[in-house]
This record gives sequence, structure tokens and C-alpha cells, in this order.
Amino acid sequence: MARRYVHYEAAFEDYLRSEGTPYIAVDEAKKAIFSGSRVKSFDFLVYRQNGPNWLVDVKGRKFPYDISGSRRYWENWVMQEDLHDLHEWQQVFGEQFQAVFVFAYWITRSLVGCPFDSLHFFRSEYYAFIPITVADYGALSVGRSPKWNTVTVPARAFRERAKAI
Repeated sequence: MARRYVHYEAAFEDYLRSEGTPYIAVDEAKKAIFSGSRVKSFDFLVYRQNGPNWLVDVKGRKFPYDISGSRRYWENWVMQEDLHDLHEWQQVFGEQFQAVFVFAYWITRSLVGCPFDSLHFFRSEYYAFIPITVADYGALSVGRSPKWNTVTVPARAFRERAKAI
């Protein structure tokens, strides 16, 4: 089952339920083995009415993210392994499925001037859910931290393509 103690994933699951969207929460405690290597599970299999079904890896981020006295917006980094593994799942499931990162932004400041068209209220907090396909993310991403093996999409490029679901 989904890690319901992770509020970002619980909020996304609540959003899916509230929209009446069929989904399956994946047990992330198990890893699949393909060609002798372990592949991290995704979080949700989402059945969509329009377009391909989604293999979703939820990435929780604060909006804005406060660090060292300054605010950062549109944080969207992922581990290179997450990008690779979700791409592997895309290959396994085939063309009727699309591997997608859903950035679950927890709105931590005033809603005045909030850039999201659609917000979801869950456990007294607001969230915005921004999907991006692994193919798009991979094409737009740049290295972020060699030490942590992370990549990111520059904020401007991410913001330009960000459409809340």
C-alpha cells in the first residue's frame, strides 16, 4: 500500500479518491527484479479516462521551500535512479502506460498570489499536483548534485510547463 504516513502521498491518494479516479496504490516495500537488477517501485497506477494510464512516482516538495533564510520555488529534483527506474517501468508496461512524476507541492505560505489554478485541501493543508512525464523530465533535466546523484529541471522551464491536475 501507499505510505499513508507520508502526507504528500496521502494527499495525492485523497485527491484521486475525491475525483473518482480509479487507481491502485503500489506496495513500495517490494522491489521488482529485471535482468538481475532491482528496480524501485512506483507509488500509484492511475487509470485515466483520457490518454494513457499513469505509473506515478509522487515527489513531495514544500512551496515555497525555505532554506538559509531565502525562499525557493518550483523545487523539482529527483534522484537519477528514480528517473531510470520509472523509465524501466514504462518499458515493462508498454505504450498504454506513461511513467509520470507527480510533484505534490504542499503550500506552506499564504494563498495570495499562489500560481496554481487548482488546489486540493487535505488535513487542513493545501496541495497542488504537477505531473510531468519521465520522457519530458529526462529531456529537460540537468545535473544538480553529483554527491547525491540528483537531477532537476531548471525552475523557469518547469514553471512554463507546469499544469496542475
